[in-house]
Amino acid sequence: MTAKEIESAALRLNRRARTRLAEMLLNSLETPAEKRILELWADEAERRYKAYKRGEVKAIPAEEVFRKIRAKLRKLKRPAATR
Repeated sequence: MTAKEIESAALRLNRRARTRLAEMLLNSLETPAEKRILELWADEAERRYKAYKRGEVKAIPAEEVFRKIRAKLRKLKRPAATR
């Protein structure tokens, strides 16, 4: 089967099947180091979620987080003389 034939067959798949195929193809391009990094981030997310559920950490509303980040970015964008 040629690449063109595979492409044509893939485009005839339903949306869900195309999504799964796309994910599989993209994942096949990752290096072992990239896969390990993704695994580590997933582990970290799970650790943080469990800590939150146990009441060990306080959740901060997204609006507050983004407000603080925007303020910091505005401060960084100012010319050095006005800081």
